[in-house]
Amino acid sequence: MRLAVLGSGMIVADLLSVSAAIPGLKLAAIFGRSPGMPRMEQLAAQYGIPRVYTDYEQCLADVEVDAVYIGLPNSLHAEYARRALLAGKHVICEKPFTLAVGELRELRALAGQRRLILVEAITNQYLSNYRSIRQRLGELGELKLIQCEYSQYSSRYPAFRAGQLLPAFDPAMGGGALMDLGIYTLHFVAGLLGRPRSITYTPNLDRGVDTSGVAVLDYGTCTAVCVWAKDSAGPIRTKIQGTDGTLVMPGPPNVCDSYTIKRRGHEEEAVDVKVHPHRMVEEFRAFERMIQQLDLAERDTRLDHSQLVLDLATQALASAGIRLGA
Repeated sequence: MRLAVLGSGMIVADLLSVSAAIPGLKLAAIFGRSPGMPRMEQLAAQYGIPRVYTDYEQCLADVEVDAVYIGLPNSLHAEYARRALLAGKHVICEKPFTLAVGELRELRALAGQRRLILVEAITNQYLSNYRSIRQRLGELGELKLIQCEYSQYSSRYPAFRAGQLLPAFDPAMGGGALMDLGIYTLHFVAGLLGRPRSITYTPNLDRGVDTSGVAVLDYGTCTAVCVWAKDSAGPIRTKIQGTDGTLVMPGPPNVCDSYTIKRRGHEEEAVDVKVHPHRMVEEFRAFERMIQQLDLAERDTRLDHSQLVLDLATQALASAGIRLGA
């Protein structure tokens, strides 16, 4: 996989920091806006990236690039993914995939027509500890309650409160708590239980954007409650309760660092089967394999899941009267 990384923010730097741990990954280029050139040049020098672009068409015309990783603001995901697919490049797109369901359907159609890999970079779906949780759910008996919480006081929130409309809190740019932190909890729950009967969202709203909120997913005999916040801090954990036991995972749902399982009549068991300490390594190893083998079946399975989660996020936002994008 000869990769061009788009952007130079925190998530891109995170990936670059572990790029050496991903066999088959070759960093071919980095792209961003002209004001970001000093930062891009710094990253290029640090990680041996041979070319720096501020013109996206030039980046896409580079024959040494066969895939792009989109680490740009949420509102740009669909446009930059579309242009990459039209140029014949595979696409790895940061979460949230797009801001509208129709945009993702269009991207899927393009990827299908051109036999290209298109995937969402959503760490938890690829982590060994998450897969272990999915495999062991049956040990808990009939599931009754899931609580998935991800609250983190944003360093940008004081500026937002002071009147600045930064991208992280700008609904026109896909900002807000659901699409930032909450989307991880929706991926976590839907990856275990699939599509719920319904989803409702009760947010704290400020200038048209959700700064925190609670979503309830109805699975019939099981109810999942997802809590997320950028305006306040709180415990970050996931708890799954069943008739025969309880599973508790401390820490963020995009990291899945470890968990404990306590079955009735048994001692509590601590579980940690991760293969690398950094959350992004397993997903990018999977992406490299998908692209190398042109695994279209795996692509479609992953896209089905991403489509489901985007459907749920869209329904949740609509239930609260929130509209993202221009």
